[in-house]
Amino acid sequence: MRLDQNIKNVAIKICSKCIYDERVPYISFDQNGICNYCHQVEELKKKFGTGTPKGARILNELINKIKKEGKNKKYNCVLGVSGGTDSSYLIHLVKKKWGLKPLAVHYDDTWNTAIASMNMKKLLDKCDVDLYTYVTDNKESCDIYRSFFLADVAELCASPDLAINFLLRKISAKYGIKYIFEGHSFIAEGITPLGRNYFDGKYIKSIHKMYGKYKMTSYPLMTLFKFLKSCIIDRPKFIRPFWYLQYSKTEAQKFLSKEYGWKDYKGHHLENRLSSFYHSVYNPNKFNIDLRNNTLSAKVRIGEISRRKAWKMYNTPPLVEEGLLNYFKKRLDISDELYEKTMQKKPKSWKNYPTYKKIFEMLRPLFYLLAKSNLVPMSFYIKYCFPVEK
Repeated sequence: MRLDQNIKNVAIKICSKCIYDERVPYISFDQNGICNYCHQVEELKKKFGTGTPKGARILNELINKIKKEGKNKKYNCVLGVSGGTDSSYLIHLVKKKWGLKPLAVHYDDTWNTAIASMNMKKLLDKCDVDLYTYVTDNKESCDIYRSFFLADVAELCASPDLAINFLLRKISAKYGIKYIFEGHSFIAEGITPLGRNYFDGKYIKSIHKMYGKYKMTSYPLMTLFKFLKSCIIDRPKFIRPFWYLQYSKTEAQKFLSKEYGWKDYKGHHLENRLSSFYHSVYNPNKFNIDLRNNTLSAKVRIGEISRRKAWKMYNTPPLVEEGLLNYFKKRLDISDELYEKTMQKKPKSWKNYPTYKKIFEMLRPLFYLLAKSNLVPMSFYIKYCFPVEK
């Protein structure tokens, strides 16, 4: 359907089920005006039995299997934590509700907010969960972020996303743990459109080599060899419980606040100050991308808010933390002049730099089998192993 929204003097075609519009990359609409991403969500719900007895049965079987195989071990699973809603609630479920023996893993890029750090401590202490923290050298992590900023690409937060994935694999191998829990939910977070937010080890290394000042020594870079070794030899299984459950981020936040004194950080991915800058300043102003439509569309699909309210929220400027821009420039040693010059330059994408993307596409049959066995997330197979049209 077309809503009367005057955006650049063009009537915008919007999905009749969510608020993805025709500006979203690789979007298409069926005869009823429903977008392909809504159909993708429905296909995943059917496949994983999300929110149904089928999903609960599959998840329960996995939990019982983990308990049986790890009966005599100190830890029988690994889970990534950030202080955000999903990973915090997952700590509660894994330890308190399901009775598993998790080892929590946190990647500290030195950009965490105080709220996120306190949230992690509260959950881990009250649930009696051990924590493994890996801290990247401050100058090095900032140098990588600075390199991505100067490269004019949208994946400013690519390096921490890849780092935590590699650390989960590395720590699971070190302790002989075969199961990794992730707090991702396509129901609550939506589907990131194809062609956005790409990252791999070669991409990060190539951009840092072009624009960086310091050697990459402490950053946990996942090369193709390390990735394949983990998938094929170490073989940890990735479990995303929220893909099986009818998960509500709003309800999870209420529960965490009441039971653990958890505090809201006022937005998705805003528990980290770099991520906050990325979502509220960098992407909207340089790339005209506002990823809030992911979460807002997800809330519309599950009936938490109306399409009209979601569209209004989406067309309201994002909340920007006071002093965040100056903090970003100071941390990355970027002058006002360099910042303005870079923000006005023509945007580039991951397609302009060396990546493993072609190799992933070539190995698509292998990754299909790995995804079917939970050795790589199904989302990796869907987003990384198929050609992306220009």
